[in-house]
Amino acid sequence: MNIAVTTWSLEQTSPADLRPAAEPTGDIRIARAEVPSPEFSRFLYTAVGGDIRWIDRLSWSYATWQKFLSRPGVETWVAYENGTPAGYVELEAQDEGAVEIVYFGLIPSFRGRRIGGHLLSYGIARAWDLADRWPDRPATKRVWVHTCSLDGEHAMDNYLRRGFRLFDTKVEDEAEVDAPGPWPGAY
Repeated sequence: MNIAVTTWSLEQTSPADLRPAAEPTGDIRIARAEVPSPEFSRFLYTAVGGDIRWIDRLSWSYATWQKFLSRPGVETWVAYENGTPAGYVELEAQDEGAVEIVYFGLIPSFRGRRIGGHLLSYGIARAWDLADRWPDRPATKRVWVHTCSLDGEHAMDNYLRRGFRLFDTKVEDEAEVDAPGPWPGAY
């Protein structure tokens, strides 16, 4: 069975576009995972995206994960609440000063606690200053992201409230798949 999936592409073209969310209360910290770790990145990917049908990387081998994560300009920023991973934002530097927010989200049990807006704000700021950490990359001129109708119910609103502007919309039929969860049978 197929379902219609709408994909929205959004962008910022200046650091001044960022409208940061308020910082949540409690022990929330965000740190970059500086050592490429396929195990940790796959954990984040399945834990965050398992209930919203993130499936494109499930077939990746260890070597594929390692190759992607080791590329210059690829960064994973992780939000922690009281020392526990709560979600992440993955950035990828691209040609001509573009940085894509490839993945962003929270583990389901951390959603609805005001962590997402803060993590997204932080990730956007790190996209804008990415060239400071990767001197061989050009200065960021554009930060972009895409989200779709299968993503979390607050995703689009969060992007718009952080200052992103819509630049493209596509609707495509896709095969309906079960949400795989972080491990088979989790959802």
